[in-house]
Amino acid sequence: MRIYVPATLAMLHQVEADKEVGPAPLTAFAVTPALREWYLDDDEEVLEYAAFSQAARAALRLLDNDPSAPRRRVVLSADVPDRDVTLHPDLERAVVRSSVPISLDRLASIHVDGAEAEADVAAAARVIMEADLGDEDAQFVVDGTDDYELEWYGVQELPELLESFSV
Repeated sequence: MRIYVPATLAMLHQVEADKEVGPAPLTAFAVTPALREWYLDDDEEVLEYAAFSQAARAALRLLDNDPSAPRRRVVLSADVPDRDVTLHPDLERAVVRSSVPISLDRLASIHVDGAEAEADVAAAARVIMEADLGDEDAQFVVDGTDDYELEWYGVQELPELLESFSV
């Protein structure tokens, strides 16, 4: 199963050091039966983008919790065995949990906001909790991050990616 794990650039240092994403359980997002039912769309790419977008939104919550992390969302795409994943539609349609850490060789790619998104991501991270609680103005700020596509990096580029940021 392809899952999308929210992260921060600061967390990527630990991933590089440990050669895995952890510790378990890890909350992630995926194309789940509940997401399929809600979206009513059979296009797998559309469904994967919806799950990916939820992970990017969750990365804002991680940034809110870590004021020292660079203000860029990070999403890790990973392929994990279905047996290691539990669905959690009680939390959100696309939420899953990996019961084991995800080894570096299971990562398919790394996605990071470009520099042009930094100011809007910073603003969104400051108000993500208010948006989650229904504040429409905060939701407008958070929705503004949807205008930015995260840049794609191969897993082998992780050391160079981390070198480009002083975290």
